[in-house]
Amino acid sequence: MAVKIKLKRLGKIRSPHYRIIVADSRTRRDGRAIEEVGLYHPVQNPSRIEVDSERVQYWLGVGAQPTEPVTAILKVTGDWQKFKGLPAPEPMKVAEPKPERVHFEAVTDGTGGDAKGEAITQKAKKSDKAADAESGADESAGA
Repeated sequence: MAVKIKLKRLGKIRSPHYRIIVADSRTRRDGRAIEEVGLYHPVQNPSRIEVDSERVQYWLGVGAQPTEPVTAILKVTGDWQKFKGLPAPEPMKVAEPKPERVHFEAVTDGTGGDAKGEAITQKAKKSDKAADAESGADESAGA
């Protein structure tokens, strides 16, 4: 029986999250798993990756083959390098949190109270053509 380490998809249509599982290679993507060895949430910022390193090392040692996406995840966590005997990768860079933006700032008049001023832009005036058209329509209706 060929064993694979692969991703099992969960979640809604546009918010996927995955479990890293060990399963028979003949089972379907979201089918029955032998063991769950980790989590992968790509939508979160930064992406959430949790891997049970000890169990992954065991399954790789007994011959389980990881799929390409799982291999990439294991390279990020350093488990693939540990299995192959390579030097450990650099630590993952964590994105700096973005500062919160103020969506609305109330306009004040400087005295601490609410502003009671006029609108900044002037009201649009009727154009001369529109005024001529209206006056022409009035004259024709009265005749």
